[in-house]
Amino acid sequence: KNNNGYNELWYNASNGKKVIVAKKNAWSLEFITLFAYLFCIFLLVISVFHIGGFLFRTKFKRKELKELFQFNIRSQIHATIIFISVFSFVVIGIATISFFIYRFNQSNEERLSKSIQVMANEIEEKVKTVRAQLTFDDVLTINDVGFGSDLERKINEVSEVHNVDVNFYNAAGTLMASTQPYIYNKHLLSEKMDPIAYHELSINKKIHFIHSEKIGSFSFLSIYIPVNDDEGHTYAYLNIPYLNSQAELNQEISGFLATLINLNAFIFLLAGAIAFLITNRITSSFGLITEKMKEINLGKINEEIKWEKKDEIGVLVKEYNKMVTKLEQSAKALAQSEREGAWREMARQVAHEIKNPLTPMKLSIQYLQRAINNNSANVKELSTQVAETLVQQIDQLSNIAGDFSQFANINNSRPEKFDATDIVNSLVQLHQSNDNIKIHYQKQVGNYMIYADKTEFARMLTNLIKNAIESAEENDAIQIHIHQQIINNQMQISIQDNGNGIPQEMQHKIFTPNFTTKSSGTGLGLAICKGIIENANGKIWFETEENKGSTFFIQIPLIENNG
Repeated sequence: KNNNGYNELWYNASNGKKVIVAKKNAWSLEFITLFAYLFCIFLLVISVFHIGGFLFRTKFKRKELKELFQFNIRSQIHATIIFISVFSFVVIGIATISFFIYRFNQSNEERLSKSIQVMANEIEEKVKTVRAQLTFDDVLTINDVGFGSDLERKINEVSEVHNVDVNFYNAAGTLMASTQPYIYNKHLLSEKMDPIAYHELSINKKIHFIHSEKIGSFSFLSIYIPVNDDEGHTYAYLNIPYLNSQAELNQEISGFLATLINLNAFIFLLAGAIAFLITNRITSSFGLITEKMKEINLGKINEEIKWEKKDEIGVLVKEYNKMVTKLEQSAKALAQSEREGAWREMARQVAHEIKNPLTPMKLSIQYLQRAINNNSANVKELSTQVAETLVQQIDQLSNIAGDFSQFANINNSRPEKFDATDIVNSLVQLHQSNDNIKIHYQKQVGNYMIYADKTEFARMLTNLIKNAIESAEENDAIQIHIHQQIINNQMQISIQDNGNGIPQEMQHKIFTPNFTTKSSGTGLGLAICKGIIENANGKIWFETEENKGSTFFIQIPLIENNG
């Protein structure tokens, strides 16, 4: 029963007596030990399951098996700490157990040596009286019943005093008396003295000999010493078998291992917590740097990372901040270079476009001047022709100026809510009045309210329809198909022509400013269309097939709930 922290075993002895055996409870230690064992078993099972699952998935392929040892930083730190903990546990355990065994054997040998020497002296005194009654023949015989019983009694007295087992052999190595006779009666041990011990003591004349003996698989220490008479002649051998040596050693090792496992389980948990904190700190730092790197954009100001600690991560952060500064400087230089290049290209294009109408204007005026100087009769008619030419070229200059002005102000839109269908209908009706153009218009039922610049939207559609018509002018019949529909809350309009299509080598330049497939024009039309669509949060693309025609698509988000 349990009584005041003790486990008690009650036994009813004879004559009304009771025997009580009490042992102090160690619930806390047992609980900790159980937890440590379960924790170690849990880790072992998890490790085996993880490795086994990985091997099953990879099917033992060498290339994929290499991934087993490719850890991220977090896993590397965890694995290192786990390995150090387990390795320390194994090394400390092996070293300490080896030291335990060495110290245990050494301590037992010292204790047994002292005990057997004292016992030898005592037995010599007790045996002197018995030997005095016998004829000295250097060999005691066990056949003498009276001597054997008297010797066994004295051996038992000495054994009880020193609390050890004793065997007594004669000079020939034959057992004469033992405190554990049943071992020999059961023939578990021979009645002859251990031959190695007998050889060392009788032949090599050692003063004592200690070595390990076995009963089956049971191992124990055994010490032998010669028993001499007053003249120094050996007439017997005394032996102490320490039968409890292995059991005590196993008990001490078990106790130590239990303590070591408990301690290492605690250290392992502590190391795991420390590893978790360290890896979180390191990975969070790398995560911060990673997020900042993802946010790097040449078009905006990139923030530097603030890091106060002067560690390895601080060095990395410092280099990152330097990179951000250099990147910002490079971005400014690149933007400046792009602006200057864009303006140079724009100036070149403007000069080229203006030069085209100026040349016929100059030639016409020079021709008129020569006619006037020569008093030509058709000066009046010639003046009328020159005037018409000048008006045409001035109109072209006006169109050029308008295109460049619109391209320069493409981002200055004035968005508003309107129904795109009204503009599409008006443009379709406008072009249907031309007998040479056949426009097919299809519209899915729905409300096409969008939020964009209405004027720019109309200009964009006009430009796309105009391009479609111009691309099919070489055909006898110009066929234009316009399809308006709703896809994923987006208004999509497609404009298809039956022209010659766009050559493969020109397709990637189609939305580039100043690029045109026609012999005249600024090449800003599709670039302006793209800018108008993007200002309305839409997109534009095309599909083309040579000798069959092209289809341009635009998509613009509809106002939510068609409101």
